[in-house]
Amino acid sequence: MEYISTRGKTEPIGFKESVLMGLATDGGLLLPKEFPNVENYLNEWKNLSFQQLAFEIISLFADDIPKNDLRKIIEDSYNDFRNDEITPTVKIDNFYILELFHGPTLAFKDVALQFLGNIFSYILEKQGGCLNILGATSGDTGSAAIAGVRGKSNINIFIMHPTGRISPIQEKQMTSVLDNNVFNLGIEGTFDDCQSIMKNTFADLDFKNKYSLGAINSVNWSRVLAQIVYYFYSAFSVMKSASSDQVRFSVPTGNFGNIFAGKIAMMMGLPIEKLLLATNENDILYRYFKFGDYSSKKVVPTISPSMDIQVASNFERYKYVNNIFPNNCNKNKFIANRGTTGETLQTVRSFAENHNYLLDPHTALGVLAAEKNSSDIPTICLATAHPAKFTDTMRIAIGKDVNHPILDRIKNAPTRFDKIPNKIKAVQNYLRDRL
Repeated sequence: MEYISTRGKTEPIGFKESVLMGLATDGGLLLPKEFPNVENYLNEWKNLSFQQLAFEIISLFADDIPKNDLRKIIEDSYNDFRNDEITPTVKIDNFYILELFHGPTLAFKDVALQFLGNIFSYILEKQGGCLNILGATSGDTGSAAIAGVRGKSNINIFIMHPTGRISPIQEKQMTSVLDNNVFNLGIEGTFDDCQSIMKNTFADLDFKNKYSLGAINSVNWSRVLAQIVYYFYSAFSVMKSASSDQVRFSVPTGNFGNIFAGKIAMMMGLPIEKLLLATNENDILYRYFKFGDYSSKKVVPTISPSMDIQVASNFERYKYVNNIFPNNCNKNKFIANRGTTGETLQTVRSFAENHNYLLDPHTALGVLAAEKNSSDIPTICLATAHPAKFTDTMRIAIGKDVNHPILDRIKNAPTRFDKIPNKIKAVQNYLRDRL
């Protein structure tokens, strides 16, 4: 499988090279040259375990890794998940909740970043050298990425987060990791600022090559690839239990990577009837799919901070795929939705009272979108984080704290991070001084 850039100025490369390159050298995003149609495999895949299914799907795109090696990487990646199904689906009222928070940091990012961390280690072990990861987080990516590579030899990780714009627990999950290869940078700006610094640093090819920089954000194709798996896995489960031949998904959306994985699953032949795109007040994607308006506005801080984004990286992949594969242009397969803070709190409250089930504020926006677009076709709502990660919001919504043992253990843990000005040179100097 060859990988090409959305901007067309990077020579085709293999999967392993795409993992290390992260962002394409021309500033674009890497994508497979083609997408396999797997409709003929659906019947034989429907009863596989999550790990078995992950192997079948990922091996189609990672054909330069020996199959036995890939199987072991996948098995190792999901050893620390607290549910045997990895990403189980539970029926609540008229919807199916896909629980993606059973990994080590209680967020859906674990599904891809445990895999990516092991892929990085595997490639470096085979090829030698070192990797210095530079990433940006709007909340959950940072802690999941750190969990994926902390303590690994020949890898350092530098994570930028917008100071004061993620939940206190999200920040604590990152900054309480004191391993020598982990560096946390508090940027005095928004997530979009962090992401801009990251992309511009990667665009400085001399700097990128000199310091062996790699990417863990969803600009790295392997992040999207690993997320495709749970669309297939949950669809098989729900179609079987609901006696349906298709499903729809409702996806809380910020950087467009998660829902783009759903679009790729659709292109590969998974019978997805609609993708419900849920945003908060930072509604650039809602405005695009609803009105064709992709104008960026000022980021508004909300109670769903991982979605406080106005520049969605993976949207470039979406536009490229639609241009190159016009027969798979599924814009009409998207239903865009916008939820307010008040609606988010009310959704959390009503689910707690009526169904004794707790939604985090991001998942609540996906459930709200499903409620606004009810259908006879089974709707799978992606639960992207455990509600205990957002204690302040849960206290407002349901009047009590929500706890989790993983988070309890770090409440009084010492932390370490450095405040950095919102300037690319400041970040580059920080990396230079430490590398």
